[in-house]
Amino acid sequence: MSAPRHSPGFCGQIACLLDILTPKVGNVSLNESFADASANDFLISAAAITPTLEAAPERPLGDTILEAIRRTSAVSRSNTNLGIVLLLAPLAKVFYTREPRVALGTVLESSTIEDSGRVYEAIRLAQPGGLGSVTEEDVSAPPTRPLVETMTLAANRDRIAFQYAHTFEDVFDFGLESLREAFRDNLSRNDAVALCHLRFMAHFPDSLIARKCGNDVARESSERARKLLDTGWPHGPSARQGFQAFDRWLRADGNRRNPGTSADLTVSSLFLAIRDGIIGLPELS
Repeated sequence: MSAPRHSPGFCGQIACLLDILTPKVGNVSLNESFADASANDFLISAAAITPTLEAAPERPLGDTILEAIRRTSAVSRSNTNLGIVLLLAPLAKVFYTREPRVALGTVLESSTIEDSGRVYEAIRLAQPGGLGSVTEEDVSAPPTRPLVETMTLAANRDRIAFQYAHTFEDVFDFGLESLREAFRDNLSRNDAVALCHLRFMAHFPDSLIARKCGNDVARESSERARKLLDTGWPHGPSARQGFQAFDRWLRADGNRRNPGTSADLTVSSLFLAIRDGIIGLPELS
């Protein structure tokens, strides 16, 4: 694999920008806001975490995650990027390695209880929606296991935790390949990003929707995404109308059906696509 063309902070910021610039079903974008968050909150948050991602290769994983959330909390009134940070921090740490997926496995397996403690603190600071409580390794108490083990305990109910337990297989094998295929087929940037997001929703019921609305609603949203993709989206007028109808359904319950986990997975896929040159950007001098 060739050397990255850009730096981890740059790739992280651009991935976040592409995400918010793209109209995606049920998410915040330039023309769609939530009661507690607008596009400006996401854009400012992206800028805030850039220096932290830049330094990630040389820092412990837990330190990177906690600092990024502290920086975000200083500039944003809501949780704009906890999932994004949890996904980007490990990818940024292995950014310059020749085989990032192999290196990522080593990083995750060597995570410590101290990493868990810093991640727990970051989660408490971000206050994600629908978190609830669990009987084992709840974030309200000090951790007793290394980070990869605590994430493995949550992997069956949280798709971001699943990435830690399975070396980010959804991001590498699914999201990155979806973007590679979309750009190879000459889709526009917006369509490529929105398609990646829809595919994540269709294949993996969104775990943020599940936490906030229950598993039945998450499965229904996944089925609706599959049906939209089956129309041939993004091609054809009926596909576009279906996109708008799906978007309205997701927003109808006060934005509680926000497919935020799918968006976070899309951002991490964009990060890798920018790193690997799948999404072309001007060279920095």
